Amino acid sequence: MKISTLIVISAVFSLLLFSSSGYAQKIYSADSQYDADVLVYVTDSKYEADLLVYKVSSQYEADGNDGLWFFTESKYEADKKIYFTGSKYAADLIIYFTDSKYEAGWKNRQKIYLLY
Repeated sequence: MKISTLIVISAVFSLLLFSSSGYAQKIYSADSQYDADVLVYVTDSKYEADLLVYKVSSQYEADGNDGLWFFTESKYEADKKIYFTGSKYAADLIIYFTDSKYEAGWKNRQKIYLLY
């Protein structure tokens, strides 16, 4: 193999390796909307949610931007800081907490950028 081909292959491999770990959903619940990256409203209906969220018990289970959230105690450990608002009209993102890990995921993929 040529050296340039090896460089391209290792660059692609590195990109794939680091890109999957860069979108872990470690979440901190902020006390103020001004400290938050995203304003979130929790709905009682999964049908009006942008994202179905499942709360995991370990940060290692929260891999990828697919609705598996681990809540941190510190905002410095978190990938995203959110604020739970009481109005869905003030929210950037509407979520529904599901009891099933397998239901978690995006329903409105146009808002996926909010958690990158």
